[in-house]
Amino acid sequence: MTLKLSWCGALAGLLLGGSALAGDLPNLPPELPLPQGGDSPGQVTFRHDSHVDSAKPDCVSCHPRRFGILGRSAKEKKPAVTHAAMEKGESCGACHGKQAFGFDDCTMCHAQ
Repeated sequence: MTLKLSWCGALAGLLLGGSALAGDLPNLPPELPLPQGGDSPGQVTFRHDSHVDSAKPDCVSCHPRRFGILGRSAKEKKPAVTHAAMEKGESCGACHGKQAFGFDDCTMCHAQ
């Protein structure tokens, strides 16, 4: 029984390790268009692959504290992310402007 469990554990490690090396993050939506405010210069699409280190995914740094992931219906309207809120450290502003690039270059986030 122990040998069988060890073999299963080794196989799981290879499979999971291989996906991490390939940069695949299972069960993550690849792109999430954010609600657009009326004065927005263009659509912002959140991409997990540019925000998450696939070798050490740390979901709890954003979920559920800053951004909910469960219990929200697809029809429920999400509030628009605004620069005023970000400058107060809310939503994207929790990292951007501090640990990540700031708000100076619109094209870093907004599609033209």
